[in-house]
Parts: sequence; structure tokens; C-alpha cells
Amino acid sequence: MKPSMEIKLPPGFRFRPTDEEILIQYLRRKAFSSPLPAAIISELDDLRKYHPHDLTGGFGGERYFFNLREANERRRSTINLSTSCLGYWKAVGKEKMVVSSSRRELLGMVQALVFHGGKDFNGFHTEWFMHEYRLATNGDKLVASGKEWIVCRIFAKRRGLKKKKKAKEIQTSPSSSGSSSCISCLSYEEESQNGEEAMSKLAASSAPQL
Repeated sequence: MKPSMEIKLPPGFRFRPTDEEILIQYLRRKAFSSPLPAAIISELDDLRKYHPHDLTGGFGGERYFFNLREANERRRSTINLSTSCLGYWKAVGKEKMVVSSSRRELLGMVQALVFHGGKDFNGFHTEWFMHEYRLATNGDKLVASGKEWIVCRIFAKRRGLKKKKKAKEIQTSPSSSGSSSCISCLSYEEESQNGEEAMSKLAASSAPQL
């Protein structure tokens, strides 16, 4: 079953949790069957069934999902999609530790992955990324079952946007425009010399002619 694409938030609100909030307020509560602060993270039955474009609603989207997986899957460096959705997720670098800001306690780990189109290991790099969060410790029931809950943050990173934004800022900056003040471009010595010359001319023009 495809997860709901609708996020119910009041107008003006955005879901931007920190790594610590994801692990403590959402993933830990989910793993220990505690009430969640908000029903905003959908459950994903099987991550391998869906292309990231379909999960986020297109480029520019960002979604969070709960996914129940086999605990031993964390050792895999790739996640292959089903035959109907050609592509695979590939881990980038090593897992990063997430530590509590108050107690300096290890809360969990986060792994970055990038989506490759195609099949096998000859696929092409795409702009889809995933941050995969897991807890440092799980409940006894999950440990006994050999499964664990994770949170997947899936989003698209448009590489050209930063370059375009930087170029636009340079074009619109006051220092690059033709209407900038000439005085601001002069050094202190140049301004002093120009001031002295102007005062000399003013004194000469105002002096009485004999």
C-alpha cells in the first residue's frame, strides 16, 4: 500500500525536526509503542517498492517515513528496488553518531544514501538522497523479533540551485551595480586629497578680485 502523500499541518507550519528530535520524539516512541507527538510520519511497508520521486511528490519535496526492517539490513551498503522500479540506494560514507545535546548520550546513528537509476551496479547518480535514522538501543520485543524501526528522510538536492542563487546575489549586490557611490570606492588618502583640492578651489573662487 502506497503511503499517503498528504501532510496535515496548519497553514504556515513546516516540519523541520533536528536529528535529536527525530530519534527521541518520534523513532524512540515508535519503537517502544508510545504515543507520537503528531501523526505526521507515515509508515512505509517496504522501501524497495517505491521510487523516491513517487514518495515525495516530485522534485523539491521532502518526506519522512517509518520503516520496519530486518536488523541485519543495516550492514548492507546498497538497497535494491523491486524490478518494477529500476534503481537502488547506495550508502555514502560511514554512519554518523547522534549525541544528546544535554546528557551527551548516544541516541542513535544516521546513514546518508544516494539513489542511483538503473540496475546492478552500473546505475547513474541521481539528485535523490536519503538520511536513514536508527536507534542505539531498541525495545526487547523488537530485539527478539530481529527487526528494528527506522526513520527515512527522503529529499532531492538540486545542485544547480546554489550556483544560480550565488550568481544572482553577485548581480544584485550594491558593489557590482553602476549606481554605487564613488566615494565608497576611494581610500581615505584619496578622499582627503580630493577634499583639500575642493576647499582650495572654493577659497580661490570666493576670494575678492582686485
